[in-house]
Amino acid sequence: MMEIYSANPTYQQKPANTPATTPATTPANIPVAHTTSTNSRVSPWLGPLAYLLGRHLLVPTFFGRITIIGQEHIPESGPMILAPTHRARWDALLVPYAAIACHKKNDLRFMVTSSECKGLQGWFVRRLGGFPVDIKHPSITTLRHGVELLGQKKTLVIFPEGGIYRDGQVHPLKPGIARLALSAESTQPDLGIKIIPISIHYSQTYPNWGTDVIIHIAPAIKVADYSHGCLKQNAKCLTNDLAKALQQLSHQETEITNHTFVEIPNS
Repeated sequence: MMEIYSANPTYQQKPANTPATTPATTPANIPVAHTTSTNSRVSPWLGPLAYLLGRHLLVPTFFGRITIIGQEHIPESGPMILAPTHRARWDALLVPYAAIACHKKNDLRFMVTSSECKGLQGWFVRRLGGFPVDIKHPSITTLRHGVELLGQKKTLVIFPEGGIYRDGQVHPLKPGIARLALSAESTQPDLGIKIIPISIHYSQTYPNWGTDVIIHIAPAIKVADYSHGCLKQNAKCLTNDLAKALQQLSHQETEITNHTFVEIPNS
């Protein structure tokens, strides 16, 4: 069962309080070019088949109640980064599930860890829009490819915590997502990149058959609001505001969970 709710904006990001006279420039460690050795694609036959089976068979069959809150915050078009919390490997299926439910096209590109692009799993990941990144030492070509995708007004999925955390807490975010977004925004005037904070909560720490899920989507953070002045300071402010948005979603989900997942016996 899937439930979709609207959510009034509850979080407003605060742009960096810096002068609007010096435009941000592409940092030296993320050069922008028209060619790159890192590629990503969605297979014209495997992609639609996987999304069809996942949306109509695998996800609704495996999970119990799936609740999506704030679907109106995902734009129908334009360059964007979907930034979900990472609680289980199922997240990679639930993010497209929620995006499609919100009328977003299914041509998503995933920045995933290098270990997830190996073996049989890697064969599928690479044909479903995934491309690898070394979390500890991200390569220039990988970051450049992310900039190029956003410049082409694609949708990227990046897990900003960098790994799976099952304790329900929002862990420190990696700085790369903000730097990537600011670099891409600086390549084209008025590109209009948006970062969409998304929190995923399971009723079970390790999701199994019948687990309930809440997917909570926050208002978009406009990268252009952070694109003037000191790049390093802007990236820090953007990362902090994304963390605050995810933390607020997590807090709201705790309240929702108390009413949704816990049965109170009759007195």
